[in-house]
Amino acid sequence: MPKTLVVTPTYNEADNIEQFITDVLKQSPDIQILIVDDNSPDKTGDIVARMMETNSRVHLIRRPYKMGLGTAYVEGFRYAIARHFDYVFEMDADFSHNPDEIPHFLKRMNECDLVLGSRYTNGVRVVNWPIRRLLLSYSANVYTRIVTGMPVKDATGGFKCFKRKVLESINLDNVRSNGYAFQIEMNFKTWSKGFKVCEHPIIFFDRRSGVSKMSKKIVYEAVFMVWKLKLQKIFRKLS
Repeated sequence: MPKTLVVTPTYNEADNIEQFITDVLKQSPDIQILIVDDNSPDKTGDIVARMMETNSRVHLIRRPYKMGLGTAYVEGFRYAIARHFDYVFEMDADFSHNPDEIPHFLKRMNECDLVLGSRYTNGVRVVNWPIRRLLLSYSANVYTRIVTGMPVKDATGGFKCFKRKVLESINLDNVRSNGYAFQIEMNFKTWSKGFKVCEHPIIFFDRRSGVSKMSKKIVYEAVFMVWKLKLQKIFRKLS
């Protein structure tokens, strides 16, 4: 089985992190996990550090302050590339992404370069979201598809798996977005470079505990990002 790394940014996930790591690693002995913690006040990083003492498949990057989801993933991607992992997952630690789906993603990787966990394939597959949040997310994906022409139904989701060659082809120094915009940017660059992008239907569960990190800033960033990406592609400045 290919060497696989799950990259998970954290900020105040102490209630979830131990069980999440356990559930991810039980999927296969070939899977490892990297937690990128932004100096969580609830000591999430300390919990991960204790797990590292007894499990060599657990890795941790501690950052000095809250630096954002996009930069956390980029740091995780660099870590994966440097250590020659074959496949690299993005996953949230709050169980909105079900670790039991990992084997299904890995099967799809035999035919795809990027597999997206899709909430909007085969209907709407979201549990416990208020209708306003659901409409915002669904509309954002329709908007993204219309503006960019990217043929995916869920471009903003955060549960996905890349082949290493995809990440190596993208200039990570130029990826500075966060939140929805980060997901759109990585998907668009992957698709624009001719890699095969597939969608795998998942059920998205709202957070078990903790506080959502969604904000108006994240939404506005995504609104403008799609036009930036489209113009970069038109003027051949996409990297």
